[in-house]
Amino acid sequence: MSSFLISFIASALLTLLVIRHGTLHRAALDNDLEGVQKVHARAVPRIGGLSIFIAVILTAAIAMWRTPPIGHGVLLLLICSAVAFLGGIVEDFTKRVSPSRRLLLTMTAAAMGYFLIDAKVERIDWLFSQWTISYLWITLPLTVLAVAGIANAINIIDGFNGLATVVTISMLMSLAYVALQVNDTFVLVAALIVAGAAAGFLVWNYPVGLIFLGDGGAYFLGFMLAELTVLLVMRNPQVSTWYAVLLLIYPAFETIFSAYRRLFLRGQSPGTPDGIHLHSLIFRRVVLWAVGGRDARAMNLRNAMTSPYLWLLSLMAVVPATAFWRHTWVLMVLSLLFVMSYVWLYARIVRFRSPRWMIFGKRKK
Repeated sequence: MSSFLISFIASALLTLLVIRHGTLHRAALDNDLEGVQKVHARAVPRIGGLSIFIAVILTAAIAMWRTPPIGHGVLLLLICSAVAFLGGIVEDFTKRVSPSRRLLLTMTAAAMGYFLIDAKVERIDWLFSQWTISYLWITLPLTVLAVAGIANAINIIDGFNGLATVVTISMLMSLAYVALQVNDTFVLVAALIVAGAAAGFLVWNYPVGLIFLGDGGAYFLGFMLAELTVLLVMRNPQVSTWYAVLLLIYPAFETIFSAYRRLFLRGQSPGTPDGIHLHSLIFRRVVLWAVGGRDARAMNLRNAMTSPYLWLLSLMAVVPATAFWRHTWVLMVLSLLFVMSYVWLYARIVRFRSPRWMIFGKRKK
C-alpha cells in the first residue's frame, strides 16, 4: 500500500497548490455557470487532472527506483496516457479542443498501448468456450474502440463533485484486488498508484468542489482504468473477460444509452451535450426535493448529495464483479441484470415516478 499512500499525499499537496494558484489564471477556471450540464455556483479551477497526472509520474519514478521492471512498465503506460491527457488538459485551458479531436487522441494513445505494452483484446469468454482473436486487423480496432470508449465514458459521468473520481477509485481497487489474487504485481502497483492520486484529488473535490477533475483528469483516469483492465484480463486467462464487462458497465452503458437516446429518440448527434443523463435526472428530480433554495450553499449541497446515488449504482456492479471475477456465467447474468435495472430506474425517473426509497426529504418552502 506504500504506492497508494505516496501517490495520495503527492496528489493532495499538488491539488492544494493548483487550487491556490489556479484562481489566478482565468483560463484555468470553469466560469460557465449557465451551461446545460453546469451545476456549480461559482468559478472553479477545472485542471485537477494536472495534479493527478504529476502525482502519478512522481510515484512511478519512485517505483522505478525501487522495482525497475515494474517502474519501467508504468513509465511506458504513462507515455501512452500522456497523449490522451494532452487533449483533455489543452481543452481545460483553451476550451478549443473538440470532442472528436480528444477522442482521436485517446484512440492514438490506445494504439500506442497496443504496441508498446501489449495491451490488446485477444479473447472473449463464453459459457462453454472461448473466442481467441489472432488477427491484427480485428484486435487493434477492437482494443482502440474499447479503451477510447471507456476513457470517454468516464468523462461523460464526470458531472458532479466526486462522481467520476469515486467510481474510478472503486474500479481501480477492484483491479488491485484481483491482480493480487492472480499475482500480477504490475497491475496491482499501477492500479494503487492511480487510485491514490485520484483519492488525493478527491479530498479537495468532494463535497465542497474546490477544484474539478476537468477533461484532462477524466480522460487520464479513464484511459488508465481501461488499459489496466485490458492488461489484467488478457495477461491472466483465469480472469473472465466478463469481469471487465461488469466492472466497467456503469460508465460504459451510460455512454451507449446516451448515444442511443440522442440519436434514435431525439434525432440529434450522439455527441450533443444535454442535461438528461441519469446523474442529471437524479439531481433535478430527486435531490431537489431534499434541498431547497437557490443560493450557492444550497447548490453545492445538492451537487454533493447527487453523487452517492451513482456511487451505489456503480458498486452494484463493482462488488459482484470483484467477488465473481473468474465465473463467466455469473458475470454474464449480473451484467444483464444491471442493464435491466439501469433502464428501469431511468424510465421511472424520467417519467417523474422516482422510487420512494430515493426520496428522503421534501423541498423546503
